[in-house]
Amino acid sequence: MRKRTQRQDAIRTIVRRERIRTQRDLVEHLKQAGFSCTQATVSRDIADMGLRKLPEGVYVLAEDIHLQRMIAELVEDVVRSQQLVLVKTTAGGGQGVAAALDAASIDKILGSIAGDDTILIVTADETAAQAIVKGLDKFRGRN
Repeated sequence: MRKRTQRQDAIRTIVRRERIRTQRDLVEHLKQAGFSCTQATVSRDIADMGLRKLPEGVYVLAEDIHLQRMIAELVEDVVRSQQLVLVKTTAGGGQGVAAALDAASIDKILGSIAGDDTILIVTADETAAQAIVKGLDKFRGRN
């Protein structure tokens, strides 16, 4: 049971960071993360976790679908400066996108401040900030 939980935690991280299009891609990423599993195992995990495929063919966590829609529709630009990420949205979109980010409970985000059309995200370090930018770009279809 513990191994399955750890593997599914790794799947959450991988799906949030990468553009996973096939179960085979996910198996390969899991192998790189130290998990030895088959495509059948990954298929069961996908069903158990409720992963969905976006219209562009990329897997996304069920809990991230709302976040993905908000980001795709409202985010105009994402820039990083060291461990800070600045997100520019359409007018009035800042607080909604920030609320969706908070609801997703992304472990790399220490906190955020939202205004009308700008969100400042604080992370622990530059690596975490890069991962956030990559994830936001994925949801924007830019990755």
